[in-house]
Amino acid sequence: MTSAAISVRHLTKDFRVGLRGLKLRAVDDLTLEVPRGQVYGLLGPNGCGKSTTLKIILGLVTATAGEISILGQTYATAEARRRTGFLPEAPYFHKFLSGRELVRYCARLSGVAPTQLDQAVEEALTLTAMTEAAGRPIGTYSKGMLQRIGLAQAIVHDPELVILDEPTAGVDPVGSVAIGRMIQEMRSRGKTIVLCSHLLGQVEQVCDRVAIMDRGKLVLEGRVEEVLSRRDRHVITVESLTPAARAAAEAALAAHGAKVTSVTHPRRSLEDLFQELVKGSRDA
Repeated sequence: MTSAAISVRHLTKDFRVGLRGLKLRAVDDLTLEVPRGQVYGLLGPNGCGKSTTLKIILGLVTATAGEISILGQTYATAEARRRTGFLPEAPYFHKFLSGRELVRYCARLSGVAPTQLDQAVEEALTLTAMTEAAGRPIGTYSKGMLQRIGLAQAIVHDPELVILDEPTAGVDPVGSVAIGRMIQEMRSRGKTIVLCSHLLGQVEQVCDRVAIMDRGKLVLEGRVEEVLSRRDRHVITVESLTPAARAAAEAALAAHGAKVTSVTHPRRSLEDLFQELVKGSRDA
């Protein structure tokens, strides 16, 4: 149980594009580990390779090179998939099904035992706040409701690992906050969540660790608190600071009776850090 939820070693993915078959490197020698029981943010501009990375981890796309394991097992196996839940960036659900019918259908596909089916469906609907609307056709759902029912189908089989690709895409601020609370609730239940999102404020609030990709490469990875601290700068909090002590602070605070009570590192926002690291995407 000490192994990482996801381990990626030297992952590379090349695509052949155009009539001449020119090589496009979408993921370039990527190495990272996602610890168990945490919310892990995978960030980057459009075209940076993050969605390709997730699809390779899930076994939907074949890697050109590299090694991957999920929950200590070889990726893309039936057992690894059974222990994983996935919400794609742009899910499509049959509009004639009700929300409950969709979640029940996905539960059966995921191997939930018939004796546990009803309970699993209702628990997933309750966690995603979709119980009240579960009897309505999916074609009548708002964008936020579609994302929440998508989240319900991703977790109905009680997976240990949940991968969410842009779960708040097109969702209003209220819905985004609600989805953020659901992610935190899943973490409190011991699940590992990989979150791919452009809402950096939300990522900063809910994630334990973040990785930032740009042009297929990993440019930064670490705990949120660590990567956002400005280690090259310091904040000094002073007690009883008189005007005279303030004027002479840089020379000798102690000589004027001021007391330094703490020295900390100021934080930048995740959005500021992202802008510093990312040089632009292919789309730009």
